This record gives sequence, C-alpha cells and structure tokens, in this order.
Amino acid sequence: MIVTVTVNPAMDKTAEIDCLRPHALNRLAGVVSDVGGKGINVSKTIAALGRQSVACGFLAGQTGRSIEQTLGQWPGGGIRPDFLTVPGETRTNLKLVEPGGELTELNEQGPRLSPADLDALAQKLEGYAAPGTLFVLAGSVGPGVPPELYRDLTRRLKQRGAKVFVDADGPLFARALEAVPDIIKPNAFELGQYFGLDHTPEGEELIGLGRTLAARGIGLVCISMGGEGACFVQGERVWRAPALPVTPRSTVGAGDAMVAAIACGVEEDLPLEDCLRLGMAVSAGAVTTRGTRPPDLETVRRLTAQVCLTELPH
Repeated sequence: MIVTVTVNPAMDKTAEIDCLRPHALNRLAGVVSDVGGKGINVSKTIAALGRQSVACGFLAGQTGRSIEQTLGQWPGGGIRPDFLTVPGETRTNLKLVEPGGELTELNEQGPRLSPADLDALAQKLEGYAAPGTLFVLAGSVGPGVPPELYRDLTRRLKQRGAKVFVDADGPLFARALEAVPDIIKPNAFELGQYFGLDHTPEGEELIGLGRTLAARGIGLVCISMGGEGACFVQGERVWRAPALPVTPRSTVGAGDAMVAAIACGVEEDLPLEDCLRLGMAVSAGAVTTRGTRPPDLETVRRLTAQVCLTELPH
C-alpha cells in the first residue's frame, strides 16, 4: 500500500505566456486547472500507472471540497481520498510557463494548522502504518506547522514497520533527515542548500554528497538535476541517467512523477534498476504534458525503452 501525504494541497492553475513582463499587463493562454500539491500529484501519477494509493492530508473550504470530490471520482478509481477537514480555504496556485518550459510560480500560503490538527493527522497515518506500507511525505506544509513535522511523522511511522519516502526542501528536509527516511529525493540545488554550499553541486561533488547521506542509513538517495538528468545512490553504488530528449510543455510536477514511479517500483518489489528507469521515464513524460498532469502509459513505455542508466565504478 502507498499512502501519500499532502499537508498543504492546492488547486493549481497553469497558464502559458509568451514572456513574463513584470509591472505590465500579461495575457495568459491555455489555462488549465488541476488538483495539486506534491503528494496529490504523486497519487495522480500512481493512478496513471495503473496502481492505487490512499491520499491523506488537510482540505479546507469550497476549494477543498472540490479537490476531494475530484479525487474520489478519479478515472479508474486509483485514488482513495482520506483527508481531514480544517477551517479556512485550501490554496490556489498560479504557474506561468514560458516557451522552453521556463516556470514562474505564484503560490498562496494555505490554511493555518493547529497542533491538534497535526496530531489528528499523525493518528490517521498510524492507522495505515504497518510493514508493507510506503508513505510519501511530500511538499510544503503551510503556516503554523513546525519544521519538525516530517521528522516526527517519519519516526512514528517507521516504529510501526512502514517505509517512508520524503520529498521536501529547506528546514523540512533537514529535520526529516534526523529520522533517517528510507528514500529521499532532493534536487541538486536543495542538496547544496542542505550542506551549506554557496553553489549548486554537480559531478563528483554531487555524488559525494549523495554518498554522505547514504552512509547515514538512508536506503536510496534520488537526486534530480533538471536538464542534466538524475543520479541515484544506494550504499556505495551510484547510477547516472541523462535526461531524455523530450519537448517540454511544463516542468511542474516532473519531480513528483519521479517520486510516484519509484514508489510504485519499490512497493511492487521491482529490481532497483527497473525502479530507476521507470522514474526517469515517468518524469520525462510529465514534462511533455500540460499543467501537473501525468503521462499516459504508452508514453511511459516508449520513454522507458530510451532510458540510459549507467552504474559508476565504486
């Protein structure tokens, strides 16, 4: 079972724009609206891959009710929503995509959560926690939430035998590492930020940072590098995969797609290299879609055959 956790969901509106002009009138084209938030994006991709997940987190107001209804009626029934309701209004985010895939994001904060809300979420998740359950803790958490949230959830869920996959940045990511999640997916910039670098690491430096985290007990370190592809570290083993040559429409959700694919592979106990190839293919496929929509299965199959995954010498 895969359980995704989206503490701060959103209705994502994605629009195409010729060129973003600050302090001037900008006309939008091709506007699409999608239910979103990183965990929900992961659940959407899992469903597109023909698998199922439970989607948990918080929803508020009319936007929240709309999101819950949409997820409950998801094509194929691949998403089971199990959200807590809180006061306020679930946020709406605007994503502006320029030709070539350049992205500007305008994100609202979302409703303020109380300690009681967070405790209720932890109790709900513990009801799913058991050996064989993989939790995906992904995305921002909104106002009123301490940066220790993912750390504390990871500890509680692992105590019940579950696995935890964390995709976050900043203090959330840093504190979560204290609980040694099973899988993490930072990008190169986030990894450099965590290690206090004044630049974005690449090459051997980047691999060295991944190995440092793996040596702390993290089972799989997935490092996305945008147009440069990704690298993966498990213990002393390292794999590199260049980005696939696709025509980008929107990079929104590409990282979430990788998380979803790897989570599916791990949950099905596929060989590790098959998990990584699937992650690269699904992520590349997501770049070719509008908004935060996952790729279709035919696209995934075609791209999987094109993935070049190379294990580097120790």
